[in-house]
Amino acid sequence: MWVCALWEARTPALLRRRLLPASGCRPPAAASYSASAEGSRVRALIYGHHGHPTKVVELKNLELAAVGGSDVHVKMLAAPINPSDINMIQGNYGLLPQLPAVGGNEGVGQVVAVGSNVTGVKPGDWVIPATAGLGTWRTEAVFSEEALIGVPSNIPLQSAATLGVNPCTAYRMLKDFEQLQPGDSVIQNASNSGVGQAVIQIAAALGLRTINVVRDRPDLQKLTDRLKNLGAEQVITEEELRTHEMKNVFKDMPQPRLALNCVGGKSSTELLRHLAPGGTMVTYGGMAKQPVIASVSQLIFKDLKLRGFWLSQWKKDHSPDQFKELILTLCDLIHRGQLTAPACSEVPLQDYQCALETSMQPFLSSKQILTM
Repeated sequence: MWVCALWEARTPALLRRRLLPASGCRPPAAASYSASAEGSRVRALIYGHHGHPTKVVELKNLELAAVGGSDVHVKMLAAPINPSDINMIQGNYGLLPQLPAVGGNEGVGQVVAVGSNVTGVKPGDWVIPATAGLGTWRTEAVFSEEALIGVPSNIPLQSAATLGVNPCTAYRMLKDFEQLQPGDSVIQNASNSGVGQAVIQIAAALGLRTINVVRDRPDLQKLTDRLKNLGAEQVITEEELRTHEMKNVFKDMPQPRLALNCVGGKSSTELLRHLAPGGTMVTYGGMAKQPVIASVSQLIFKDLKLRGFWLSQWKKDHSPDQFKELILTLCDLIHRGQLTAPACSEVPLQDYQCALETSMQPFLSSKQILTM
């Protein structure tokens, strides 16, 4: 089960409002729309029960609520399909929304109109969700101001759409568990994932060196070149990680004090084997659906530490202003050219079934982003 994305144990009020099927849709009152939305259909990807995403997700018309005093009318621009989104639809994620639900936990939208009490954003601004669970796979929505964070509109659309989950996870794991200094090394698996690509770039910006583990595949050299262009120093396969030749890697760089695990099973055991004494392995996902196994000798004689990370919990433990500060820190890296979006493929909302199917394929090298 993937656990590298987010979910808050609450359902936004908008999801409890009436969801109108595509057939027989009754247009809402004109007061519920701004002039720019007049005559347009508000569409959303909705699932009423759990199952295979391409079978249970449907494109339906959604009634748009009137804008209240503390509300913000947002036109969604782009929203990615993350592994946690798939897990939620399948019903095998740790926390699940009340059904029916609009899919998607991440994305970027543009403010169309604001209520009389809104002071933090204005029409034309770009916004992203402050928490998960808003349901971003839709063309428009009315959200409360507190559910949104403003972001600069001069960053690339794909960067904005994928800003709130993976780069935040990568940054916090690099900063919160070991006091790393420039020249120190970090080892990670699932290095081609959205988090993995963000780790490579943020680590490089911090002066850290990365050892990046990936699964063997037909286009391995192409992937290796792409990750090295992002700043990866070493790219090795899971099989190479288990060989004695790994000791040669550490002739030119220090043993890592931090390991980032999104796989579990044998892969995580190998990460532990290469950690420096006193080091920490942080687990934020479990792609292999196998437990993390650490030997007694590693815990006793190497004093290794096993930790977990979930961005939703980090948000609960920190203030909204601290999350906003994190977002702005990442935006600064984007402006400097030190952080780019993962490889993405933009897919029109109406082609969602193809996007969902593609997002579940093995060795996926491009994140699917729904455009509205």
